[in-house]
Amino acid sequence: MKQHQNFPIKGKYKKPIVSDLYYQETQTKKPLVLFCHGYKGYKDWGAFDKMSSLFLNAGFALLKFNFSHNGGTLDNPIDFPDLDAFGKNNYMMELDDLKSVIDWVCENSDIENEIDIHNITLIGHSRGGAIATLKAAEDIRIKKLVTWAAVCDLNRSMFLEGQELEQWKKDGVFYIINGRTQQKMPHDIQFYNNFIENKERLNVEKATKNINIPHLIFHGDGDVAVPVEHAKNLHLWNPTSELVIIKNANHVFGAKQPWIEDEFPEDFKLVLKKTIDFLK
Repeated sequence: MKQHQNFPIKGKYKKPIVSDLYYQETQTKKPLVLFCHGYKGYKDWGAFDKMSSLFLNAGFALLKFNFSHNGGTLDNPIDFPDLDAFGKNNYMMELDDLKSVIDWVCENSDIENEIDIHNITLIGHSRGGAIATLKAAEDIRIKKLVTWAAVCDLNRSMFLEGQELEQWKKDGVFYIINGRTQQKMPHDIQFYNNFIENKERLNVEKATKNINIPHLIFHGDGDVAVPVEHAKNLHLWNPTSELVIIKNANHVFGAKQPWIEDEFPEDFKLVLKKTIDFLK
């Protein structure tokens, strides 16, 4: 197995896109699975770090990466040592980062004998599912789309309203406490302004209606972070998609950070199995 871990891909912005690429060295082109993490997430969160072997054994290559401004660094890609970058992140940056990663794969002569650039699947978790959906609708290089507990509306996914929104505009920043790390995570007002300026391009409903590739949607009906209605909306907007609702599953399908068990949680195991079956 070939492993390239924690290497930088150069993007449009000053921060590196810290990435992992896994594949079996066979000198034959393999379909590529490209994984996008969600809000307050990263490529190595919980059970995400250990899933590479399943994709490799099924004949795929896997590339997972941290969005450039997710708060991780090249030296420490886990958790959020760079809160300043986290505060400066926005949806358009994440879309640009994803394009940079796809470009890197498609233009990299070092891996051209191992990766089939005409068979790229996007998998996105949570907010990463929305970013993956937007990209799949606008980039013909993407041949399949899978979302895990995705949000269906980036406007609804975190924005403040009314008085709280006015306070955000006044202060220029608001903070969310990370329950696990206890960090005060900043959100600069540029995040909101950038969304309003690019609302049309960031419309997940419109993008989903334009998806004309195989599309698989997973959600747990026990998800309190992103209610299962989000998945039902996505399926409604693309009736040719396949919807899998997992009974009592939570937002991360039973996983947690860190994941130190040898076995995957049962719900996550089911998601991985059905994802791989779908891709095959």
